[in-house]
Amino acid sequence: MHPIEYASPNTREQAVKLLGTDPAAAAPFAGGSDLLGLMKDGVETPKRLVSLKGIAGLTGVRSESGGLRIGALTVLDDLAADAALGFEYPAVTAAAGRLAGPQIRNVATLGGNLLQRPRCWYYRNGFGLLALRDGKSMVVDGDYRYHAILGNEGPAYFVSPSTLAPVLVAVGAQAVLFGPQGERRIELEKLYRIPKQPGEREHDLRPGEILTEVHLPPAAGRKVASYEVRQRTSLDWSLATASVALEMLPDGKVTQARVVLGQVAPMPWVALAAAEVLKGKQIDVALATQAGEAAVHSAVALEKNRYKIQLAKTAVKRALIAAAGIIEDE
Repeated sequence: MHPIEYASPNTREQAVKLLGTDPAAAAPFAGGSDLLGLMKDGVETPKRLVSLKGIAGLTGVRSESGGLRIGALTVLDDLAADAALGFEYPAVTAAAGRLAGPQIRNVATLGGNLLQRPRCWYYRNGFGLLALRDGKSMVVDGDYRYHAILGNEGPAYFVSPSTLAPVLVAVGAQAVLFGPQGERRIELEKLYRIPKQPGEREHDLRPGEILTEVHLPPAAGRKVASYEVRQRTSLDWSLATASVALEMLPDGKVTQARVVLGQVAPMPWVALAAAEVLKGKQIDVALATQAGEAAVHSAVALEKNRYKIQLAKTAVKRALIAAAGIIEDE
């Protein structure tokens, strides 16, 4: 291990100043459940850790007329147990409660989950985010069984790991960022991007910026559900996630829909084609199946990760069935 400075600021302004403008030189520290592992493996080598724990106002869920404000340092266990969030968005608390195990949920934070680095084993073994060697991707000719089937035109083949991001993107959450130029608010889906060149990162954070809050709009009667496919029900990473948010008329016809996939692309994948399938129609099992097909119509898979196409279809179908309250025949 190389020498590391540890700073504990009391304000956002102090934290931003200590972080500086080089993300490789200094890293924000919250729960540390992912960052510390990356440092132990030599993947991340910051010279300074800037703890955000002493900054007031970065934890907890607060209700306001425009929805809910969630501090980025709120630990996942508190998120899963929050009554106000559970009343407004039970799908979000359920997703938080499914994450990892209780030990991780008691230290991992909302911000850390949304900004965690990919689980791609090429990246985790020091080959970089794009895993290039001699200008060619190591992934395509290697072990890509968990890699992307959407947004993988190249050279990025990793998948965005957050299972909270899809459901938050589906409900129209916004991210509040604070940096040297002050505060800015963006749609959460715009926090993610697909890197095209070595050195680019998968999160659209400006130099020195930190995530401070996530804002959720009022649910306003929308039907929200999320469905994850895993090899094991606990202590395992999701292979595919689908989250949906539906606005419906009293007769059950869909007026607006958002369908977002996770763990199938380098960013949370907004499936516009699936949403179009649903508009103006009443959801039944057949329509949910059709929307699942549309969600992956542009998927490009190789032999070892082709199974993800079926998983994503099924996840969309089951998320829609759950949101619409349909009882599927055996």
